[in-house]
Amino acid sequence: MKPTYEVLALRYARTAPDRPRHENFMPGMDLHDGPMPLDYYVWVIRGHGRVVVVDTGFGEEAARERGRELIHRPVALLERAGVDSTTVRDVILTHLHYDHAGSLADFPVATFHLQDEEMRYATGRPMCHACLRAPFNVRDVLDAVGLVHAGRVRFHDGDSELFPGISLHRVGGHTGGLQVVRVATERGPLVLASDAFHFNENRIRRAPFPLVHHVGEMLDGYIRCEDLAGGDESLLIAGHDPQVRERWPALIPGMPDIVRLDLAPI
Repeated sequence: MKPTYEVLALRYARTAPDRPRHENFMPGMDLHDGPMPLDYYVWVIRGHGRVVVVDTGFGEEAARERGRELIHRPVALLERAGVDSTTVRDVILTHLHYDHAGSLADFPVATFHLQDEEMRYATGRPMCHACLRAPFNVRDVLDAVGLVHAGRVRFHDGDSELFPGISLHRVGGHTGGLQVVRVATERGPLVLASDAFHFNENRIRRAPFPLVHHVGEMLDGYIRCEDLAGGDESLLIAGHDPQVRERWPALIPGMPDIVRLDLAPI
């Protein structure tokens, strides 16, 4: 029997509250008016003597450059959850966009887990195109390359069991090597989808987020995530949806930016 884990979502930043809905769907996929802001998360998987951080977020400089509101430094929010970034041994990078792979130096002893295809994508021919390289911070990519040369990146090719009850699955779509994380919990196999779908509505309506490398892979990724979660909608965790913070119970009373995903939604 595989172990089960506690899983946390930590909201560290957000866009302006008046971000319009049409920016979250491919052209023609949404004709509604009104605001639809994004939240930015990192995630924690812990239990059985392990602490695994999923993605590392961004800091103050990137927030200024991108016009985002940094509510908490990711490492400070991790500390509130009882996680010391300087001792974390394993960090999963779902992909290398600026909001998922900044602040790598805050994890000085970690091994970083990344898909082969994501490094090829972030350093290869696709980056000749401005619209594909725009979500990357070249400093972060260079830091990731430096970690490869320091022997601190473990590459994965497709599906891989990282630890008992924690597995990685390449779905692509949003980037060349986007991976999602499947975690065994008491209530079933939880899927941290990251940017496989930014909002649950993207997946439900099969209406892709417009920042996409391969639309077909993104659509297939919706199905793959649903299969990995055993068809249970409450086990599918979108990458930027404010509903995540609203639907799941807080880890700390009065602290709504850290929620427990392994528990049933409210």
